Amino acid sequence: MKYLALIQARCGSSRLPNKVMKDLAGKTDIEWVVERVKRSVHVDEVMVITSIEKDNLPLIALCAGLGIRVSVGSENDVLDRYYQTAKLLQPEYIIRVTADCPLYDWRYLDMAIGQLEAGTDYMGQMEEGFPDGLDIEIIKFSALKESWERAKLTSEREHVTQYIRKHPDKFKLQNLECPIQGIADQRWTLDEEGDYRLIAEIYRYFIRQGKEDFVTEDILGFLKQNPEIEDINKKYIRNEGLKKSIAEDKIAVIV
Repeated sequence: MKYLALIQARCGSSRLPNKVMKDLAGKTDIEWVVERVKRSVHVDEVMVITSIEKDNLPLIALCAGLGIRVSVGSENDVLDRYYQTAKLLQPEYIIRVTADCPLYDWRYLDMAIGQLEAGTDYMGQMEEGFPDGLDIEIIKFSALKESWERAKLTSEREHVTQYIRKHPDKFKLQNLECPIQGIADQRWTLDEEGDYRLIAEIYRYFIRQGKEDFVTEDILGFLKQNPEIEDINKKYIRNEGLKKSIAEDKIAVIV
């Protein structure tokens, strides 16, 4: 297997509880994320990885009913969750996806894979260029294994690629640039109630048009015509969870 997409998901979000099961035009958030990642022409398999907490049982049951393989691991050590799953399947590259990205644009994933250079250990946006919620990260399995062995801080264990991104001396990092300039201020992630309201409006519009395969340009056009919708979630801070984790950093207890 060359490209394995792992979607990290759980029901216990503090800011928007049970967000992965939220309804968006008749399907749950996690269903849309899986479907959009599966549109990639390069990905060999798409899996959901969640934690052992019992709150995640509805998520596991939903995925099982849809025929989506699920891996279960640590609640807080998400890096371990990724590594243990990847170790079983031995892909050459792992594509990291988070379940709070229901507007994920699979074309950008295929673009990134097409640009991936030989020897690259990690590919992602080194500077914010994509809308929040369209993040693309590709990790070589050997780099994931090394970060799993070496990462010690709680932020590095919770936020899977932090150790790799912080050590360009150890890993070959490749920047991915957004092909559309000036859209980094768009917030299309699902993390707050306002995010849900905005994304629900987007899905409601396009599904009524019979268009499930809408992409970034379509969303931008819709928001340009409906600026009041774009303003719904403007007040939220990008990467709030990561910033909080770094502020509260400590040496992780690794079991």
